[in-house]
Amino acid sequence: MRSIIRRFEIPTNHETELINITQSIANVIIESGVQEGVVYISSMHTTTGITVNEGLSDLEADIANLIQTLVPDKDLYRHGSFLPSDGQMAVNASAHLRGTLLGFQVYFPIEYGKIVKGSRQTIYYVELDGPQQRTYVVQVVGQ
Repeated sequence: MRSIIRRFEIPTNHETELINITQSIANVIIESGVQEGVVYISSMHTTTGITVNEGLSDLEADIANLIQTLVPDKDLYRHGSFLPSDGQMAVNASAHLRGTLLGFQVYFPIEYGKIVKGSRQTIYYVELDGPQQRTYVVQVVGQ
């Protein structure tokens, strides 16, 4: 049994943003040498998510709009603000709730050394409280 874990640091540029991370995951699988197993992809933040969908820019915009429509930016949430280290107030309750809806992790089987996914499936890291520096982890386990 083999296991490899890689951390990726990525800067995000917008408050809500979908970033295609599919190739970085494929590269970790190749590096691992695993032929049969599982790959896990996890975000390290509560105001981000991991999701899978077709890799089309218009669909990415639609997903971002849907997320904002389902959980609007409002002052009605109990978790309304926090104090960052710079002392400025920031409202991010909606980002936490959006992250809960998306989830922070996905996984895929590995067969013949490649990720088993649909030909149009794209793996996205989703920023919900950006721009910020973010981290996600890819773990490959198998033989």
